[in-house]
Amino acid sequence: MAAGEWYSCLDPALDALRRTAREAVHQHNHMPPVKPQVCLGQNAGRESLSAPLRGLFAAHGPDCLIEAPFHASYGCHTHLGARIYINAHCVILDSARVEIGDDTMIGPGAQILCAQHHKDPVKRAAGQEIALPVTIGRNVWIGAGAIVMPGVTIGDAAIVAAGAVVTRDVAAGLTVAGVPARPL
Repeated sequence: MAAGEWYSCLDPALDALRRTAREAVHQHNHMPPVKPQVCLGQNAGRESLSAPLRGLFAAHGPDCLIEAPFHASYGCHTHLGARIYINAHCVILDSARVEIGDDTMIGPGAQILCAQHHKDPVKRAAGQEIALPVTIGRNVWIGAGAIVMPGVTIGDAAIVAAGAVVTRDVAAGLTVAGVPARPL
């Protein structure tokens, strides 16, 4: 999986990692709301990442907020920069590395997907999939309900419109919309 090769998602070691993620995500999603920390400037009203998610992610910068409910398949492959905001109902299927740059905002219901199931139905039924990394630059805005497909890189300061399906790389500063996402 880590090498970008075909693997079986039914592997017991992967199931154990997913179970750890489900437990951390469940704890996060069922925490009582907390009063935001007093911050100045760009970080006004932001909270620190919840303890269950701090222990799950591979790396995270300061002043990140992930609204509940949230889902991550592994969590341990996700790297968050500083001042990340992820709105409610977001899904990160991090079978490969997911990197999200500083000051990025992700709208409600957005999905970041790394896993791709095999097209052959027999191999797909046997759990064969491949995972491709997703990289999201700094100061990116991903709109509500957008889907970022496996292997995509989104450049710094890009905007992905609500409901877009991103199947190809997005250049820095570009705005994309539609299915599949195209430059505006």
